[in-house]
Amino acid sequence: MISLVRPRPPAPKPQLPDGVRIYAISDIHGCAHLLQPMLRVIDADVARSRPRYAVEVFMGDYIDRGPDTRSTLDILIERSRRGNAVFLKGNHEAFLVRVFEDPSLFEDWIAVGGTQTLMSYGLAPPDLKRDEPASILRDLIRAMPTEHLEFLDNLRLSFSCGDFFFVHAGVRPGVPLAEQTERDLLWIREEFLRSEEQFGKYIVHGHTPVRSAEFLTNRVNIDTGAYATGNLTLMSIQGSRMLAV
Repeated sequence: MISLVRPRPPAPKPQLPDGVRIYAISDIHGCAHLLQPMLRVIDADVARSRPRYAVEVFMGDYIDRGPDTRSTLDILIERSRRGNAVFLKGNHEAFLVRVFEDPSLFEDWIAVGGTQTLMSYGLAPPDLKRDEPASILRDLIRAMPTEHLEFLDNLRLSFSCGDFFFVHAGVRPGVPLAEQTERDLLWIREEFLRSEEQFGKYIVHGHTPVRSAEFLTNRVNIDTGAYATGNLTLMSIQGSRMLAV
């Protein structure tokens, strides 16, 4: 019997506007020594190919876990002065701000890499049985340059260009992109990762470490666990061409 059901045509490839090239990096986690070579790769590629508009998108989790949060923020703030970079918020930045407001969360922050952040600002590893969290947090705020605190306060939740939507963690299926909550954009995992939904735009995200950049029909994950693996992934997009290195 001949089937009259026609196969569904493949979804069109997501596109950036003509002349735009985007470079995206996620989940640096204090690995300044991995970030600097990737920025040199971007600079060399821009000098060679000379795109009309080059946009750099950094997708959150700049702090914690890795050895040098302070230098990482210094590098990114210096990069921001070029005027073509977008800085998104990650769950680690959001959580540190919450810890500043509520010191009872201090031990939870330490459990997810806060000690490395403290040490990068010249503070000693905390003794959780003796040290007062509020006092340590006051010391940290005093040790952090004002521009670092301002950087953390001014991070965006998402960035959209052409058919691409950049976000730290992902989006909730069934909810329009314009109506996503901050918690989902920064924290979501399984509901998003299991979904085969086309979300209205192609989602570029991090947050959940994978062995290598994971390209699917509705999303790409570029978090390759830099602090644990030594592999910080850089993704470039121009037109419909996506490349991860």
